[in-house]
Amino acid sequence: MKMKSKHIFILLLAAALLCAGGFLLIRNADTGSVAVVRVDGQIRDRIDLSKVEESYEISIDTEYGHNTILVEPGAISVIDADCPDHVCIKQGKLTGGGLSLICMPHRLVIQIGGSDIDA
Repeated sequence: MKMKSKHIFILLLAAALLCAGGFLLIRNADTGSVAVVRVDGQIRDRIDLSKVEESYEISIDTEYGHNTILVEPGAISVIDADCPDHVCIKQGKLTGGGLSLICMPHRLVIQIGGSDIDA
């Protein structure tokens, strides 16, 4: 019985260490406020969302199609697109680092990360 208790203790300790490591990774994740807008892999705009005071729209028209991006204080989203599935619109607002907003048919990618606009 002592051997089973020792194994259980080791497993619980390992699980606790994994949870603590995951928490630290999430807590230290890049939570910057710079949104980078790319079309076909090329940077189109860099927007520091922490400095946006009034909402505004950006129209992107390319050979792949049309997207309208809404930039708000601390958030960015796609509000209009002529792609067939509108997944980019359904993704909603991006407000923090680590996530992306993607319109595959139009080759549009919006990512938030970092706090250095010259990155």
